[in-house]
Amino acid sequence: MAKRKIIEIDRDLCDGCGLCTTACMEGALEIDEEKKAVLAKEIFCDGLGACLDVCPTGALKVIERDGADYDPKATFKHVLKTRGKDAAKQVHGAEPAGRKPVPHFQGGCPGSQAREIDRSEKAAPGKTVSGRSELSQWPIQLHLVSPYAPYFKNADLLVAADCTAFSLGSFHPDLLKGKKLVIACPKLDDPSGYVEKLSEIIKQNDLASLTVAIMTVPCCSGLTQMVDEAVGASGVEIFPRKLVIGIDGKIV
Repeated sequence: MAKRKIIEIDRDLCDGCGLCTTACMEGALEIDEEKKAVLAKEIFCDGLGACLDVCPTGALKVIERDGADYDPKATFKHVLKTRGKDAAKQVHGAEPAGRKPVPHFQGGCPGSQAREIDRSEKAAPGKTVSGRSELSQWPIQLHLVSPYAPYFKNADLLVAADCTAFSLGSFHPDLLKGKKLVIACPKLDDPSGYVEKLSEIIKQNDLASLTVAIMTVPCCSGLTQMVDEAVGASGVEIFPRKLVIGIDGKIV
């Protein structure tokens, strides 16, 4: 073993929020039985610290110590098995043949950092707001969101098929306003783990309401089925409101 950079976890500071487990594209972190973050395996940690930005308590830091070398091939197989093909493509240093390497940013990928967006601003007197966004959190893609993100607590949750926002012209004011959002495509995504993640969101956050929006096309019904399965698996008594949008842009 040689000295290398690797993540270190202060268990006294860790509150078990789980944000780091989602931020780590290599799947090196997991939550143990004591609700604390731990290294799944040393060989899965690349030492670049993608988890640091999302930790709310400062429990994580990168140190230099003796440790087993990062193994990108083993990490790729681990993420492929636990998170699916799309997630495995993001593993640092293990790009499939013929694919250009994916940049891995020191301190975490800014595109997947969990954050809330302030939508409390008002239009100035005498002015109108055109196309105001009602999106109030990031990320939104189901593969990227963490079930433990604080913005899901007591939220009105909208689970929307990707195409709904493009088809329904009033998506933001009529569907999204006041809600937190996750999006997915049951046809084109790799849905591995989707039911489990949705179930965890429902189970952990005492949601105020749950809405599912899909298109009239047959493949879209798969999203409704996943949400129903997730509700059943969660053990929470919540009844999803279901909306269907036609390709003409009308709610049917």
